[in-house]
Amino acid sequence: MAAFAKNQWYVAAYSDEIGRELLGRTILGEPIVFYRAEGDGAVVALADRCVHRRFPLSESRLDGDTIVCGYHGFTYDTTGACVYVPGQKRIPRTARVGAYPVVEQDTLVWVWIGDAEPADAKTIPRAPHLGDPAWTTVRGMEPIDADYGLLVDNLLDLSHETYLHGGYIGTPEVAETPISTEVDEGAAIVRVSRHMDDAACPPFYAKSTGIEGRISRWQDIEYFAPCLYLLHSRIVPVGAPPPGPDGEDSHAFHTEITYAITPSAEGKVYDFWAVSRDFAVDDEEVTEFLHAFNHKVVMQDVDALNLLQKVLADEPEGYQELSINIDTGGLAARRILARLAG
Repeated sequence: MAAFAKNQWYVAAYSDEIGRELLGRTILGEPIVFYRAEGDGAVVALADRCVHRRFPLSESRLDGDTIVCGYHGFTYDTTGACVYVPGQKRIPRTARVGAYPVVEQDTLVWVWIGDAEPADAKTIPRAPHLGDPAWTTVRGMEPIDADYGLLVDNLLDLSHETYLHGGYIGTPEVAETPISTEVDEGAAIVRVSRHMDDAACPPFYAKSTGIEGRISRWQDIEYFAPCLYLLHSRIVPVGAPPPGPDGEDSHAFHTEITYAITPSAEGKVYDFWAVSRDFAVDDEEVTEFLHAFNHKVVMQDVDALNLLQKVLADEPEGYQELSINIDTGGLAARRILARLAG
């Protein structure tokens, strides 16, 4: 099991998931309730358990900007302080629930898990395409009953596309093409690249772009441990100039694949996923296709990781797994996560 890295930012929700209805999420084993304040619309994040009898505040109700516990009426303000206790005027000094630092950025709601003092919004990695009107994005979230490290492994080794996602996004060239890996230990970033200059065009791209025949396909991954994963995908038809460095490939079809990998509890992870594109941005048919198609791909991963978690739970103690070249990025991520958790 991957240890949890605290004193870190994690994605808790998409911005449009949080409103005046109470939303409960468990992040790194900590139950949290989210809602928006009436005045400025700021997101509030409080510990999701009443101090009295531990009733979930997410199953309670709002009264203005205060939460009234649905069991005995203990009432909490946006700072977590109890402002009303039934049957008495004196409020116990310890009647308070924890409040969490929150930042909204790029349509994502980030919450800081750990000691609040070192929380620094400037350290949150960016995914500006998610809120850029020049891009169209489809997205979703799936809970997985598996250790979050298994999802990190999955996303940093895309050779599995050939086998698990064949007929959707995978082609033989993905598994056959070597990768290059760069690791920035200090910044906790892993980069994995796979450049295919002559590859089959999978249905994901053929049906969304209209390309027929073979393509040049570049996959450049950036994983910002512990939570954010970006896959910068660029394709062009074979015969066109291949994708190049940023700013030199305006002729390419660009797709940004975003994942937020947020541990919920031991053996459970939230899989936030999004697909953004800079082509056919107003084509609703393409939007519907990409949402449905990518959801199928995500569910293939969900089913595989749920199964893998069950199998690993029954493995004998001391079992040694085999790693090869394609695992370089995932192994680097494991080292970084272990250091952050230490």
